Amino acid sequence: MTQDTQSALLHAALDAAERGWHVFPLRPGTKRPALHGEKTCTRTGPCAGGHRKWQERATTDPDRIRAAWSRAPFNVGIATGPSRLVVVDLDVPKDKGSSDAPCGAATFAALCERAGHPVPATYRTRTASGGEHLYFIAPDGARLANTAGTVADSVDTRAWGGYVVAAGSTTPGGDYETLCGSVPVALPGWLHSILHPAPVRPVGPLRLPAVDGSRAAVAALEAECAIVAGAPDGLRNVTLNRCAFKVGRFVAWGDLPRQMAEEAFQAAGEAVGLTAAECRTTIRSALDSSQRTARPREAA
Repeated sequence: MTQDTQSALLHAALDAAERGWHVFPLRPGTKRPALHGEKTCTRTGPCAGGHRKWQERATTDPDRIRAAWSRAPFNVGIATGPSRLVVVDLDVPKDKGSSDAPCGAATFAALCERAGHPVPATYRTRTASGGEHLYFIAPDGARLANTAGTVADSVDTRAWGGYVVAAGSTTPGGDYETLCGSVPVALPGWLHSILHPAPVRPVGPLRLPAVDGSRAAVAALEAECAIVAGAPDGLRNVTLNRCAFKVGRFVAWGDLPRQMAEEAFQAAGEAVGLTAAECRTTIRSALDSSQRTARPREAA
């Protein structure tokens, strides 16, 4: 790498720090932290009081940044937690030739549509792999964890305990660059509700609200809610969507009031740990789709 590259990376680190984002060096041309690990720590300098990890050594101090980036053309890491950032990572399929795997941008856009909101306009960067990072300001007092696939397929988030590669960094596979937006906006409330850890619920029999409908419709609703209640971790949202879709035909035929179906699936989804917002958006989308495509009763 040239001296111009090293100077550009220093500028990228200082620019991020001016925004209040805590930065630390990544190994040149990679996404891996350049700071030493605990096993090789000499317990001197910044670690005199004990080993300090990258998120603890990340800084906004321009003097420390200039000193670090004078040593090598380090890429720039941003510690999201200390920076009060939540970054939504819209990934691309590992196998770019696969037409079956949706990209994170598509699944996130679909989630926004189901939630009744546009895709948020905020500071956005392109990653080296062709994905995107959407930056948001974390709510006051919130300490959100990293997630993988919680928001939607191919959508991860970075918050406390995580970091992202800043715009201006470069790898053999591509560069990180700003796409749009000069500053991040506040994390939308509906997205916060998805990311906020669900409260631990007492284990017990599933109790559904009273349901009024035909005998077949009520039996189908109870059976599908029981399937949701037994869904394994990682498949709960998908299961809720599939089960609500199956029951939607009874709503379309007038055998079951939609509100009662929504309330029953909401109770089942929340009982297995899905957030209230996740349940609402998934149930609404599944029932809407089912009612649009339901065949006439006599043809079913």
